[in-house]
Amino acid sequence: MAADFDQEWGRKRAGSADQQVGLRLNSGPQRPFVPVGSKDFASTPVEKRAAAGVIRHELEWATKTAAEHADDATGTAHKGFDGWQTAAGLKKVADSWDQQVKTLWGRLSSEKVALRGVEGVFARNDTGVGSQLLKSAPNGV
Repeated sequence: MAADFDQEWGRKRAGSADQQVGLRLNSGPQRPFVPVGSKDFASTPVEKRAAAGVIRHELEWATKTAAEHADDATGTAHKGFDGWQTAAGLKKVADSWDQQVKTLWGRLSSEKVALRGVEGVFARNDTGVGSQLLKSAPNGV
């Protein structure tokens, strides 16, 4: 049985040595590649800009407002408990809160910048790959 396979494989290999192998694209754009929206992506550039806008105009503002409100309320409580151990606890909680707010603010800012920047990255990558494919195609196909 192994001999049958070896014989058939030998005939196939000998026959394929005479064949020309190549790749040809049947069609393609005749103009420079310009990317358009695709249903394969989870979101469109317009949706990314909208999400960045929500971060800038809603979430950052809401975070700042909540942080200021908590700082004011904690400051008032801290003064009310002056001289008590509770005041020291409130100070520790307020410091921890402020650090968490700074971390959240930084994360929101990073996400906003990433959402705005990714659109350009995808467009440049798509355009670059499309242009390279057009340049490497035989006869300018």
